[in-house]
Amino acid sequence: MHELISTKASGDDRPVIIFGNLRSASLAWYCLLHDSPWQVAGFTVDEAYLASSHFEGLPLVPFETLEARYPPTDFRLLIPMGYQRINGVRRTRFEMARQRGYTFVSYVSSRASVWPDLKIGENVLIYEHAIIQPFARIGDNCIIRSGAHISHHCEVADHAFVAAEVAMGGEGYVGEQAFVGVGAVLRDRIRVAERSFIGAGAVVVQDTQPDGVYVGNPARKAGKTALEASGG
Repeated sequence: MHELISTKASGDDRPVIIFGNLRSASLAWYCLLHDSPWQVAGFTVDEAYLASSHFEGLPLVPFETLEARYPPTDFRLLIPMGYQRINGVRRTRFEMARQRGYTFVSYVSSRASVWPDLKIGENVLIYEHAIIQPFARIGDNCIIRSGAHISHHCEVADHAFVAAEVAMGGEGYVGEQAFVGVGAVLRDRIRVAERSFIGAGAVVVQDTQPDGVYVGNPARKAGKTALEASGG
């Protein structure tokens, strides 16, 4: 994991550019508009998906030439994309932007239950009614959806996605690029391996294997790969 940062304000008030022109981008824009100190200046997306010049009333520009209008010295990014290709698409855009000199905001809903010394990485979104207990750690480029419960001493590694109403027992671990589906339950001390795909409502009572898909109660490994299950 990269060095973690606190949720406390850094004093950096540069405007934000949001990656995307779909519903996840709209949701992030709305949350920042109504529940953050940051101004959203515009949106960016891969040129191949650029269907118009504006989105949510703000400029929409090609990601490939973003620096020309929104240089990294003056703007920061937020990439709220979903779990396509087992979080690989979001990871690729995050790493590309970082290499080009951009830094990122992290959004923690004022309606989430977190402690003041919570440590999170860059480009993290934690939505309303999520509960994150003391000593938990959230890496870079993670999404924690509404109502998720991340217990004490848990770790969510870089590029992971924890969906709504997930329950993680204490000292659990979600590996890099893993996806945990809506309402899944992870027993205490469970390790979800990198790029694992945990289906909605699954009850995980044993550690998983990399790239595996797990469904059911108790969760069992399915025939698909995680890449196939996530639109790869």
